[in-house]
Amino acid sequence: MSDTDIEYLLAERGLSRQLGAWVIGAAFGREGRSLHFGLGDGSVHVVDLAARGADWTSVEAHKGAVLSLCADGKDGALTGGDDGRVMRIAPDGTVTELQKFGSKWIEHVASHESGIRAAGVSKAVHVIDAKGNVQKSLAHPSTVGGIAFDTKGKRIAASHYNGASLWFVGAKEDRPRVLDWKGSHAAIAIHPDGSHVVTAMQEMALHGWRLADGQHMRMSGYPSKTHSISFTSKGKWLATSGAESVVLWPFFGGGPMGKAPTELAGGDGVMCTRVACHPQHEMVAAGFEDGLVLLSDINSGRIVPVAPPGEGGISALAWNANGTLLAFGTEKGFSGVLDLSARA
Repeated sequence: MSDTDIEYLLAERGLSRQLGAWVIGAAFGREGRSLHFGLGDGSVHVVDLAARGADWTSVEAHKGAVLSLCADGKDGALTGGDDGRVMRIAPDGTVTELQKFGSKWIEHVASHESGIRAAGVSKAVHVIDAKGNVQKSLAHPSTVGGIAFDTKGKRIAASHYNGASLWFVGAKEDRPRVLDWKGSHAAIAIHPDGSHVVTAMQEMALHGWRLADGQHMRMSGYPSKTHSISFTSKGKWLATSGAESVVLWPFFGGGPMGKAPTELAGGDGVMCTRVACHPQHEMVAAGFEDGLVLLSDINSGRIVPVAPPGEGGISALAWNANGTLLAFGTEKGFSGVLDLSARA
């Protein structure tokens, strides 16, 4: 993976910066003009895409570390920190406090384009409306390990010890559908068509539920923990980290149960740490613990090297809405953004 003769797209079609602290997350604003990198030193670096990425602004979002980051509503980004605050970062870098939950860590944030937001705080998920007010607080039996909205923003799923809970955001009575499975559950995803919920577990495996009939799905065989999971745009595949390759589970033809996963871009003994599926095509971006970033076409298996190893393990990956820009960040504070749009 460290072949110095390989030509990487970053040199030809990208911009990069050393930001000085662990990059915990990256998110493009849905308005298409901004890119946000959240750092372990509490800062958020905002990239002005209208200026072709030439303008990078650093703003103080948290007095401590940024713990979570996502795109917010129709523009900007949403962050959670170890200072107990949920913050909104506008495309121009303006920072606004939406909520403060004492000194509790805000380890998970999620937002839907409709304007509804959620923050995972200890054992609760707080639903925050477009004006920044707490609409409701959803209690869970243990610390929340991950949160995700469905495609329509009508349901939110939260992982926790011994399973996950699925809530209707607009319900008058908050009674979750509880998805049981013993063990500790962390990263969580809802299938694009709302048919399945999948979590990554402490036990180096994934667990899923088919919502139509409650059928369990266990996906195992990982050599390390899976921290990153991502469905392809139409939900045909689930891409995952946690192995020396990108592991893809089929969600078609009765899968994933009884189906072997497909593996891409592996074999050199370096663990995949982050995955991000393209928002339109059956393509996945993957980052590895040595700093390598690759693009892989799922159908053909073709691999395109994006960024070389050597700048720290990949800790963040994100696509913009139409899949023309890819951003990445590393544990050593290195960051980059690539323009993958067609050129004449």
